[in-house]
Order: sequence, then structure tokens, then C-alpha cells
Amino acid sequence: MTESKHTSLTFTPLVGIPLIQEGDDLGALILTALQDSRLELKDGDILVIAQKIVSKAEGRKVDLNTIVPSPEAEELARKTEKDPRVVEIILRESKEVVRTRPGLIITEHRNGFICANAGIDRSNVKSDPHSENGWVLLLPEDPDASAREIRAVLERETGTEIGVLIIDSHGRAWRLGTVGISIGLSGLPALEDLRGRPDLFGYRLKVTRVGVADELAAGASLMMGQAAEGTPVVHARGFPYPLREASHEEILRPKEEDLFR
Repeated sequence: MTESKHTSLTFTPLVGIPLIQEGDDLGALILTALQDSRLELKDGDILVIAQKIVSKAEGRKVDLNTIVPSPEAEELARKTEKDPRVVEIILRESKEVVRTRPGLIITEHRNGFICANAGIDRSNVKSDPHSENGWVLLLPEDPDASAREIRAVLERETGTEIGVLIIDSHGRAWRLGTVGISIGLSGLPALEDLRGRPDLFGYRLKVTRVGVADELAAGASLMMGQAAEGTPVVHARGFPYPLREASHEEILRPKEEDLFR
């Protein structure tokens, strides 16, 4: 069983990331930003990337004027007091509607995690001035694949072995406020299983599994901010667990173990 190392974990926001457009090469832009930030990648480093720039580069913007709501979307929109076009996109992006109230729809996203409004966002999405009510931004189609592609570019160009983590801001059912969480990763664990490890007094842990990718996401999210900070990529050094291949599915609780659905 792998043990955590006593070390310092440092977060450094990268400077110089431009406003992202569809088709931009995020790997190349991050390499330039590393140079501008006077950072040289080392084995074990992790790049934490905000979902929004991944979605923008992958063309995941949708013009609401192109959306025709279904009868199901119209009905749910009436119940939740939301734009029927947005509700239609939410339904398309979701496996299941879990809970609703006016102003909010909680769904199981196609990628398996539970989140508000299927992760669809209007913040920090520049709209076309000729488009009434603007655009919305969807999550990446496959965040793990996105992380793998960016990691491949960075490793090829630098000769290092690193991890890439894509994060988003989610709420919590029992606490106020949003926190950064992992939605896609490559080259680092999502979960670290400590079952069987002794504590300080020799007691063997029986149920402890640590969501290390989410812990890293939350720390990096503090450096990114949530509004106009413009720092969508954070360099992390000193992650206290060995890097390995994994996917975000590691961290998803199986539905049969979910006590709240």
C-alpha cells in the first residue's frame, strides 16, 4: 500500500493564458504559459485546468436560439421556472433528473456525476451580440479523453511524466457554497484506498478511501477563483501520492450505494 509523503504542496497559477477560442491547442498554450511563468515541468507535476477553457476549445458552446424545446422540457421548465431551451439542453446532457425545485435541476450527467443543471453554465461565456439571450457552455464530451490529449502534448514536448486534472465547481447537498471537484483526469489517481493501513495507534482502517483528485481540485480552485480572475490553469507540485493511470469513474459512488436517491 502506498504511503503519503511528508512534503510541501505548492500551487502556482499560470500567467498569459488568453481567452480561449474553439480549436485552440490547449497543450501548446499551456507550454507557452509555463515559460511566461518561469516554470519548468518536472516528473510528478500536475496541471489543473478549468473545465471552461477545455469546453471552449472543444466547441461546446450552444446558441440558445438554435434550441427547440421538447414537450418534456417545456413541462419541466414550468415546474422549475427555467428557460425551456436551457432545460432541453440539460435533458440532452443527462442520464436522469434526480431532484428539482424552482430555479434548479439536479441531474446525473452523461459522464456519471451528480451536478446542478448538467454542468451547463452561462458565466464567463462571451455571447454573440446578435443572438438574443446568448450562449451556454456544456461540459466536455469526455473529460478524461481531454485530459489525456493535453497530457500527451505536454509530456511529448517536455519529456516529463505528469498528471492532468480537469475541474469544475459543484455544490454540495449538505453544505452551502461551491468547491472545485475533478471531472476528468489522466496520469494521477482519483481515489487513494487506505483500507488496511494502521493509524497512529495501530488500528487498521476499514473504510477510509480518500478522494485525492477532488482534494487537489479544491486547492487549485482557490487559486483560479470563480469570477474575473482569468487564471484557468494552475501548476501543482508536491502531490503526496504516486502518479498512475486512472479515470474519474474511480470516484463515482455506485448508484446501489447511494443512500440519497
